[in-house]
Amino acid sequence: MLFNSLEFLLFFPIVTAVYFFLPQRFRAWFLLLASCVFYMSFVPAYILILAFTIFIDYFAGMLIEGAEGRQRKYFLVASIVANVGVLALFKYYNFLDWNLDWLLQRFGRHTALPFLAIALPIGLSFHTFQAMSYTIEVYRRRQRAERNFHIYALYVMFYPQLVAGPIERPQNLLHQFYEHHEFGYRRVTDGLKLMAWGFFKKVVIADRLARMVSRVYDDPRSYQGLPLMLATFYFAIQIYCDFSGYSDIAIGAAEVMGFRLNRNFNRPYFARSISEFWGRWHISLSTWFRDYLYISLGGNRVSIPRWYLNLFIVFLISGLWHGANWTFVAWGALHGSYLLFGLATRELRVRWVHAVGLPRWPRLYHFFQRLVIFALVTFAWIFFRARNGVEAVYIVGHLFSGVGQKLMRHEQWIDPSVLLGEDRASFVIALVFILLLGIVEAVQGKRNIREAIGQLPAWSRWGLYYALLLTIMWFGVFNKTQFIYFQF
Repeated sequence: MLFNSLEFLLFFPIVTAVYFFLPQRFRAWFLLLASCVFYMSFVPAYILILAFTIFIDYFAGMLIEGAEGRQRKYFLVASIVANVGVLALFKYYNFLDWNLDWLLQRFGRHTALPFLAIALPIGLSFHTFQAMSYTIEVYRRRQRAERNFHIYALYVMFYPQLVAGPIERPQNLLHQFYEHHEFGYRRVTDGLKLMAWGFFKKVVIADRLARMVSRVYDDPRSYQGLPLMLATFYFAIQIYCDFSGYSDIAIGAAEVMGFRLNRNFNRPYFARSISEFWGRWHISLSTWFRDYLYISLGGNRVSIPRWYLNLFIVFLISGLWHGANWTFVAWGALHGSYLLFGLATRELRVRWVHAVGLPRWPRLYHFFQRLVIFALVTFAWIFFRARNGVEAVYIVGHLFSGVGQKLMRHEQWIDPSVLLGEDRASFVIALVFILLLGIVEAVQGKRNIREAIGQLPAWSRWGLYYALLLTIMWFGVFNKTQFIYFQF
């Protein structure tokens, strides 16, 4: 069930109203049932996969807590193998089979492994990582094993963040299913505001840009220069609005019912370094890799070459987590290379910055930093969006083709190819909404907009609400476009 669907617009208020109406002892059971209905609206049979991993991890948690010595590790490893095994079967089996077959062909051989015509269950990577965080935290004695099966199942299946996060930790979420949440007007309206902003980002910006991005990236060889540059820039905005829009709707929907989910985005395109970008983008995944992979590899408590290797490994695996395709690995490797280059040249860059006197103009300096990081991140998105490596290389190689000629012949800047298949009015509308997004996020960096809106007089406050809703209704693209991160 997509958030941007009529079904969800009926599902959410009904589930919320029933939740507040029910006595406390029935609420968790009801939310679990609602979450099952939500997930089964995609592919009903895939709920059996969740059931399998839920049973494994529920009992693994209790076994880990009750065991001593090496037995604790054995139970943890068994749980991780079960979770990663399911993920590998559905997400990576055919990828590994294809690459193994390609390698054997160099020696005149072929694999005997069959191709599996199976679809990836929606959000499998997300709830796999959330389930793994539970058993790891129990193993580290930072979380007690959950005895109530339906509470643990709800921790994995809580519908707002089930298919695309945020990836929650048991310490933050499990105890909330025991709490009694009263209907609070301020909290409910705050949640609805966040949901409305998420819908705006998804259907007004992301899905509008998706049409133009798809025209270019589905047939990149028909374009060169400015259309490729513009489509790549638009994809950077699209994927941000798509994924952060989902997170806003998920966090807002949970907030309406009284649940507190962790923030997943913090204005990432305002970052001034690659490390800061990853502290702002998909925060729940970045911290997951930090806490469970990077630190386990030794973190920065090792020699500098090993530290760099640890960082690069994390980015490679992060790329592979996003998809079973070498383009995602290349995307992760690019970000890893950015980070390592930044670390290796930090002292040199600091000396250069002071030599040219940039600190005397801090606003200009910060703007330049943000511009560079945005350009690097946007360039890396080419490999994330391209269908394969060959097309990604073509786009990179033709990204600036003919741009110089258009600079000299300015009358050809806005030709039909640059409009990416849209009429001029739609093209301008997209740019206006991107500008509005940037203004709102710039203001958000200085003050909490939801709180600021709440302090306005009633007439102006409700005027803003109606303006946002009318903008969504008039300019939204309602074609049930799936969220990009559902495929992961």
